[in-house]
Amino acid sequence: MLRQRVITAVVLLVLLGAVLGSGSAIAFQFTLAIFFGAACWEALRLSGMRFVLPLAMVAGIFLLPMISRATDEWLPLASICIALWGLRFFPALRFGLPANVGLRGALFNSLYLIALLGCFVSIAGLWYRSVVFLLSAMAIVWVADIGAYFAGRAFGKRKLAPSISPGKTWEGVAGGLLAVLLLSALATQLPQTFQAQLLLRYGWFKSIVLLALLVFASVVGDLFESMLKRRADVKDSGRILPGHGGVLDRIDALVPTMPFAYLLAAQMPATLS
Repeated sequence: MLRQRVITAVVLLVLLGAVLGSGSAIAFQFTLAIFFGAACWEALRLSGMRFVLPLAMVAGIFLLPMISRATDEWLPLASICIALWGLRFFPALRFGLPANVGLRGALFNSLYLIALLGCFVSIAGLWYRSVVFLLSAMAIVWVADIGAYFAGRAFGKRKLAPSISPGKTWEGVAGGLLAVLLLSALATQLPQTFQAQLLLRYGWFKSIVLLALLVFASVVGDLFESMLKRRADVKDSGRILPGHGGVLDRIDALVPTMPFAYLLAAQMPATLS
């Protein structure tokens, strides 16, 4: 299993590096569309839908014209996604998910597809500012996850959400936040990064609060996807990524975080070259 995880991670890093390093908008857009289609395919399977593959292919194709448009046209979608997470998905962690059957379940699952769309559109919007800007924003989620893992193993005692994800602890969340703040302090030295632009726009105090909210959003996204898998009675969202599970297993924390980051970015000055 470890060997599979390492090989898959290396392949993904090489692919990501090749696409981002090429500077090609077409390569980036098509890669994003493929991963969006795969994410929709997994989400549709978790919701018990039929005709999953054709619907996922349509979703991937649908994304392409959207991310070719002017980026300011995407702000309403990002705002809708933040509202969905705040008003519907976050409360679901407390009150549970509707069953997959029936109109209520279909509507709920459709809203999650909208959230996925908003995530990928926001990733495109951050990329159009610069590759460094995008990666530094995504690094907030990655570092929070890594910090939470090690802090949880070392100090974790109080369970965060035992009925949803027994391994997560409040100490882990605190460790993830601390890791993000340390990373951000270093990243502010590079003017092209999301963290540097955040500091320039909001100052230290507000930046720390906003970073904490981004970490909180990443935790919510992770827990929410765990609930989707529990409802479907599966361990992983898919098997596309050997050793890692599915695409949703890798981007779950990004789904609520990227629209939030994109809305913040819209208030920042243009990224310096």
